[in-house]
Amino acid sequence: MKYAYGLLAVALLAVVAFWFVGSTANRFQVDAGPIVVPEGVHDPVAAGEPVPNDFRQLLPRDAILPIYNPTFKPAAESDWPDDVLVIGIELDGEAKAYPVSFLNRREMVIDWIGGTPILVSW
Repeated sequence: MKYAYGLLAVALLAVVAFWFVGSTANRFQVDAGPIVVPEGVHDPVAAGEPVPNDFRQLLPRDAILPIYNPTFKPAAESDWPDDVLVIGIELDGEAKAYPVSFLNRREMVIDWIGGTPILVSW
């Protein structure tokens, strides 16, 4: 009987943990936007390049879609807390910040900054 109470406690703890992690991760949703491949950029999937034999691939290519064409607003207008972890970049006087909470699920952002195409990865 004491094992049943232990299993019940573990199951309850797991449910609470999944609820907490899920509610935090889902707090800020992002729309990926339309897929836009910058002109002149090589696409290995479209080119039919095979995965190397000694490469251990857990997910198939393109299983996690990047975020295309993200939208931004000035920091003063943002409702994000001051302690949100971001990846920031500044180039040619233009600055952008990408919240890690978005990147935890999508892992990549394809964007432009200062007229230069960039890939932000987490």
